[in-house]
Amino acid sequence: MNQTIHIKSHDETSHADGSNLYPTLFSPQKLGKKLARNRIWMTAHATLLVKDHLFTDAHLHYYRERARGGAAVITMEAMAAHPTTQPYKGKAFAFDPRMTGQYRKLADTVHEHGTLLLSQPWHRGRQTNSVTNGLPVWAPSSIPCGVYREMPHVMTQTDINELINGYRLSARYSREGGLDGVEVHGMSHGYLLNQFLSPATNHRQDNYGDSFENRMRIVLEILTACREELGPDLIMGMRINSNDGHTGGLTPADWTELAIAFEATGLIDYLSVTHGTYLNRMMIYPTSPETHGYQLDSTAQITDAVNVPVVGVGRITTPTEAERYLVDGKCNFVGMARQLIADPEWSNKARSGAAKTIRPCVGANWCMSKIFAQAEIGCIHNPAAGDEIALGIGTLETAKEAKNVAVVGGGPAGLQAALTLARRGHKVSLFEASDALGGQVRLWARAQSRQELLGIADWLIDRLQDSDVEITLNKQVNAQMLAERQYDHIVVATGSVALTHGWTMLHPERWGDSTLPGSELPICTDYMSLLRSTDTPTGHIVVLDSMGGRQGAVVAEYLARAGCSVTFVTQLGQASPDLAASRDWGKVHGMLRKLGVQFLVDREATSIELDQVTLRDIYTDKSEIINDVQQVVLVMGAAATDSLFHELSADTQRADNTTAKPTLDLIGDAMSPRRVNDAIREGELAARRV
Repeated sequence: MNQTIHIKSHDETSHADGSNLYPTLFSPQKLGKKLARNRIWMTAHATLLVKDHLFTDAHLHYYRERARGGAAVITMEAMAAHPTTQPYKGKAFAFDPRMTGQYRKLADTVHEHGTLLLSQPWHRGRQTNSVTNGLPVWAPSSIPCGVYREMPHVMTQTDINELINGYRLSARYSREGGLDGVEVHGMSHGYLLNQFLSPATNHRQDNYGDSFENRMRIVLEILTACREELGPDLIMGMRINSNDGHTGGLTPADWTELAIAFEATGLIDYLSVTHGTYLNRMMIYPTSPETHGYQLDSTAQITDAVNVPVVGVGRITTPTEAERYLVDGKCNFVGMARQLIADPEWSNKARSGAAKTIRPCVGANWCMSKIFAQAEIGCIHNPAAGDEIALGIGTLETAKEAKNVAVVGGGPAGLQAALTLARRGHKVSLFEASDALGGQVRLWARAQSRQELLGIADWLIDRLQDSDVEITLNKQVNAQMLAERQYDHIVVATGSVALTHGWTMLHPERWGDSTLPGSELPICTDYMSLLRSTDTPTGHIVVLDSMGGRQGAVVAEYLARAGCSVTFVTQLGQASPDLAASRDWGKVHGMLRKLGVQFLVDREATSIELDQVTLRDIYTDKSEIINDVQQVVLVMGAAATDSLFHELSADTQRADNTTAKPTLDLIGDAMSPRRVNDAIREGELAARRV
């Protein structure tokens, strides 16, 4: 039975003014001798928009969008204070005099919108390697990082003096470039100055080690040098931890003592407080699920102990959350990075009473995955993030000619295409074969840890309420029907179907016309069918995952939480290695192990029978059998559902027998099964072309 929904525009902003809803959030706050217009602070994060160690026009648009969106203060991305901290080529050099001109352009642009702009010089210390620059890794003691595992060079007095001068130059060029100040970084997240401060990583016996005062010395010398360059009128703050989160590291009580000591110098105007080191990076930028505001109880200890303003962070995503943390006194500013990547207009939307239109950060860490791949910053569902020049606010143009457009498929690609087409003035009909919009996002949300991803689909569906898009559910369309309706343009976003042949990618020659023996048995199902089913899975289930991505982990979690005994088999050397890019491989793997999932790596299935699976060790050829199997779930990738597109492409006649035919776009998984962000970006780009 078809279900047609006529969505008409309505006013979503007819709420109380945001300055009344969130009075503390939108109150000004003194910051040194300057005034921040509200309490919203965009904290520093890597962008990889850097070229030749300098900022670019892409940065100008990136920061301007967030300033125009209402953030009161922006701390730009961490910049190297010395050549020895260069984790990748896309890293700005704060000690380079060429930065002065870059700062001027950025400051002029951001100041137009009443936003304060700060630089953030920093040094990674041991938490990097020498691959990019060929220079030794510097650290207070020769203790390697658990992530990079490179033995550091123990810094000498000469090295320390060089570093202090690098921070000094960073402050000088910030002042000369017209910035509002400097946020001295390196005390948090296990970076170099944190390594000096912590007895876990500082084993020195000289003037920079052992006692509390000695471990603080290098930080105080850097603060003094920076303040001398900045003078009394510019802002100087510090980025510190409130909890290192590992054995032997600095505790909330330790950091509170340090914060009191730093404030007592009279050198600083604020503290930006965070969590964690590379020993547990999920304390720094956790993926979903994570309690919103998870860092703020520790931050509050520092806020209570000092008089300078404190910036608090930790998965703050909604104005209601932000207002509560401020009213409760946990912090004086709310700091956000990922949320302002997802929606640069967060502040303006909250202030205008349109908080429900904020595009939420769903904690997917696609922004981190992009950086991991040495690609420019991005967001899983904001296609403009990092590409503001082409796709940012104000770039969407009304269509020169309004057309009648069909969008086939109501997953992320189709939803984004329909939304942007409607915003450009086209008449849009969206057809979805199932009874719900959202596509595979709704499947992944069957796993408890992925439920926040529903925000991707829900945001798009809610935004369609601002349009006149006609949505029809439970409708399997065909080329004839589309031809009869004489559409001018058709967007095919029909998604993909899971592969069921059973072969891993180690056997490409068998993908064409053969199946793994037994994969056709009723005992077998694919991961999409499993997650769509309303039946409750039971018993011992084998998950055969050849992809190494999120799919296998989602399936294993779903089954384990349902009470099944799960054996996870992969031909790869570890389960779901792609999660290293989003930094949560350890978090997910640990969760699955706690749920009782058993892992068998370096194996592939050679046959499946009614109650057993035979495996082969891919390195030794040794066989083994898994017995008492009730079900086998195949996670072998997917095939594009593109038959409608090819049928439409081959059709040269419209229903009225004219030679004209609709133009076509093929997007998302129907083009090639990939990721949510690819689907959304292709939907946006396709809609802009019509």
